[in-house]
Amino acid sequence: MARYTDPVCRICRREGLKLFLKGSRCFSKKCAFERRSTPPGMNTQRRRKVSEFGMQMREKQKVRRSYSVLEKQFRNYFAKAEQHKGIAADFIVSAAVLKISRPRRPTDIPSFGTKVGDRIEVREGRRGREIFKTAAETMKSAAIPEWVSIDAAKLAGSVLAEPAREQMPLEFNEQLVVEYYSR
Repeated sequence: MARYTDPVCRICRREGLKLFLKGSRCFSKKCAFERRSTPPGMNTQRRRKVSEFGMQMREKQKVRRSYSVLEKQFRNYFAKAEQHKGIAADFIVSAAVLKISRPRRPTDIPSFGTKVGDRIEVREGRRGREIFKTAAETMKSAAIPEWVSIDAAKLAGSVLAEPAREQMPLEFNEQLVVEYYSR
């Protein structure tokens, strides 16, 4: 299975906003986007005028990269979204249940889909690892959305309801993603 293994801070710089892919590092002064907000590469100047297709593509890439899904997976999510009633864009966007960086979820699949009523927890033997101890401390002080129930002591969480678009932490223009796939 494919997985992005290069530096994730360069993704934030490429997209032009913080995607919070490094967990707690994104909230500190060490964040690469805070230090250098220019895109990565030799020629760091941005082009002056971006076409309509370019804006749609960038927005799609932001959503896709922030949730660590591959292109085919994202296309399949969009196909499912079109089958549901209501706005297709509301169904596309989903968020991580635990307040740790997305690649460090309890499952080894970053794009693992959860449903209402699912319970996610860290295995008993892995709770002693340093990353999960840090996650437990972070969860105690973090703002937890109302569609998620979290037990920081057991490093567990459950999905109470489907999140509404207003409850999503990052700002995306979903209409551009819908336009991209509708062409």
